[in-house]
Amino acid sequence: MTRERKIDALIIGAGHNGLVCGYYLACAGLKVHIYERRSVVGGAAVTEEFHPGFRNSVASYTVSLLNPQVIKDMALKARGLEIVKRPISNFMPIDDKQFLKLGGGLERTQDEFKKFSDRDAERLPEYYSRIEAVADVMRDISVKTPPNPKGGLKALLQAVLQLWPIAKKGNQLHRDVYDLFTKSVRSFLDGWFESEHIKAAFGFDAIVGNYAGPDTPGSAYILLHHVFGEVDGEKGAWGHAIGGMGAITQTMRQACEDLGVEITTDAAVAKVLVVDKGATGIQLEDGSVVLADRVISNVNPSLLYKKLIAEEDLDSEFSRSMDGYKSGSGTFRMNVALSELPSFTSLPGTDMGEHHQSGIVIGPTMDYMDRAFIDAKQYGWSRRPFVEMLIPSTLDDSLAPPGQHVASLFCQQFAPTLQDGRSWEDARVEAADCIIDTVNAHAPNFKASILGRMILSPLDLENKLGLIGGDIMHGHMTLDQMWAARPVMNYGDYRGPLKSLYMCGAGSHPGGGVTGLPGKNAAREILKDR
Repeated sequence: MTRERKIDALIIGAGHNGLVCGYYLACAGLKVHIYERRSVVGGAAVTEEFHPGFRNSVASYTVSLLNPQVIKDMALKARGLEIVKRPISNFMPIDDKQFLKLGGGLERTQDEFKKFSDRDAERLPEYYSRIEAVADVMRDISVKTPPNPKGGLKALLQAVLQLWPIAKKGNQLHRDVYDLFTKSVRSFLDGWFESEHIKAAFGFDAIVGNYAGPDTPGSAYILLHHVFGEVDGEKGAWGHAIGGMGAITQTMRQACEDLGVEITTDAAVAKVLVVDKGATGIQLEDGSVVLADRVISNVNPSLLYKKLIAEEDLDSEFSRSMDGYKSGSGTFRMNVALSELPSFTSLPGTDMGEHHQSGIVIGPTMDYMDRAFIDAKQYGWSRRPFVEMLIPSTLDDSLAPPGQHVASLFCQQFAPTLQDGRSWEDARVEAADCIIDTVNAHAPNFKASILGRMILSPLDLENKLGLIGGDIMHGHMTLDQMWAARPVMNYGDYRGPLKSLYMCGAGSHPGGGVTGLPGKNAAREILKDR
């Protein structure tokens, strides 16, 4: 039997941005209800047991980008959230004898760089300074609502005010911004460094979650996006949430429910109800109808506009624009239970070292990353994939039994859709084995130490978490899908093409990553409209 109720604000999807949006709306006195398809809140930021006694973050796997103001406003630390920093940022095994460590302070990183290039070590301070100057400007833009070109002079003024910090900084920053937004990451880093290994150590950030090669124009921006973050005030630092990424979203859930936000799980939305060009509520798959003054989407825009809203309810030009919205991040995720820590040929030993507590990056050169992308386009996945492995149990003993460990493997490049009628349902195990062999080539005890594994191909990520094409960013982070054009031009201000319809997910500005900013920014605009 159909049930009807009326609430102030209804949010589709209890991922972290939906929870953040719901919190700020509830703070303003709105009656908020969040509907989640899965049986657990958190979206891609969840922790699950995948092998008896072993738990780990399922998709999102590390912390840095979560906005400090969101942490403060939601009192996440006061509610028990604990984030610990990695001792160093990254460890990159190169061959049987060579490795590169990144992080642990400027002087220490310079000493590492001197193993490969004195010139690169000398240039590092200026590189950091220039990147941070651009990142500071972009951090400021990320917390603001993009202008809507349909707003005329008002929108023009908004754009000028947001871009003014760039304009007044001087020509050097102008050039750096232009380079980062237009150049490939290889071209950008070629202008700074000469060592291929050092360039790869930085270039890795431009490939994470980006189905592109190091020579793809605009890929340098993704590098910048990944340095926005901080941990406990240390800019650019990365860390781990004790209990996994689910600890973040479970704490957010507590903050929401303390304000009276209702959250219903196992409640898949079948469609958004539209009357007179306005969103009036939703119908769940069980037939239940929920009416609301505002409908807010925390799902990929493609899922919202191509599956949940009937085409006849949308303007034809808007539908055409959404036909061109690109998703698919080339991501393959795997969690493995380990009987012991990996022993790398370049740094042997299974006793815990700082390299085990860092991001372990397998991708020693830009050419290696380029071949991985070419493979994905030709064959469906990389024969020698680019892998980042974290072993969070080295920082958090709640995730695995004593003496044993869990590892997250975040892998590129894997085509969102396979060619020649093949399906990831048939290829997922073969691809997973290829990833294991890639790690094993650098740590020969790795394969034998695996006790169990969770495999998430691009199709698995879509089916399990609603990540279209396995896209962890809810859409390509390219210049044509950023800022005022995210998801499409004229709808970058969190307002949809229907009255009372809003967007608060990573398909909105400032994009992907566990930041909370799309949710926070969207709530501000929703409250303005009230």
